[in-house]
Amino acid sequence: MRVPPLHVLPFHELPAAELERWRELRAGNPALDSPYFHPGFAAAVHASGHPVRVAVADDVLMAGHLIGSTLRPVGWPGADFQGPLLAPGAAFDPVRLLGKGVTGFAFDHLVDGMPGFDRWTVTRRASPYLDVRGGMDGYLARASKAGKENMGQARRRAGKAGRELGEVRFAADSLDEGALARVIELKRAQYAATGARDYFAEPDRTDLLKLLLHTREPDFAGILSTLHAGPHLLAAHFGMRAGGVLHWWFPVYDPAHAKLAPGWILLRELVLAAPSLGIERIDLGRGDDEYKRRAKTGETTVGQGLVTRNPVRRAARAALERARPTLSRVKRRLT
Repeated sequence: MRVPPLHVLPFHELPAAELERWRELRAGNPALDSPYFHPGFAAAVHASGHPVRVAVADDVLMAGHLIGSTLRPVGWPGADFQGPLLAPGAAFDPVRLLGKGVTGFAFDHLVDGMPGFDRWTVTRRASPYLDVRGGMDGYLARASKAGKENMGQARRRAGKAGRELGEVRFAADSLDEGALARVIELKRAQYAATGARDYFAEPDRTDLLKLLLHTREPDFAGILSTLHAGPHLLAAHFGMRAGGVLHWWFPVYDPAHAKLAPGWILLRELVLAAPSLGIERIDLGRGDDEYKRRAKTGETTVGQGLVTRNPVRRAARAALERARPTLSRVKRRLT
């Protein structure tokens, strides 16, 4: 059987017909409902100054970045769901992504069940989510005991914040650029305090969030949610939504008000607002943070690995991925 050849184009040269096919492939495959697979995300990443190239064939589309000779998924290192755009049940050989200067395709959040990737996947990790169909009542019916308890505590702490700091105000979808700047400031402080790599050290990533903040397509948008008590910004979150899916991307809170657990108050408000926003699922992204374990109603898995013809490089990547969980646990104990 003849395999269709892959042609690689810069995102801005992608014909309108291919963009429409992108939308059709995504709409026809439930595994691709995350905002990360929407062409609006790739467009914003490309416009922010991080060039996106798209491999195109009759049966597949794959957007990414060529860094050296390694192909990375579009939006890397901030892409929490990754993979090619394929029709449901379609076969795919990832080796097709190699060649023409590409010696490897590295992935760290590959959507579970992507055809052809099993042999290249070294590890899989949980990516939790909240099923918020039916708003708070629906969530509580599906939540764990810990999730229910934390939502109850969040309600009580919101009352306390109102009494001590001033009226509590929640904005589900704000266009406040000053609040977005504060999100980035608090996130960078968090990275510095924990020793994590600073995502915003690259200026194009700040530009990306600014572009997404003002992206308002019918089925795709950046979403900035803020929680104030009196004059104080207690917590905020910047993410993306596509259709009924909201991706929880950059949550922050003011450490000065940590005793109020403002992140939980913010999450509770988002769950309450979900029906009016048309949101049915909140993807929390990969990670074993305690609040994710408590809040989730379910989880999927995402894979980590490398597609390469070089066995030495593949073995080195496998060793690194298998060591990451242990290294993370050690780092948490030391910080």
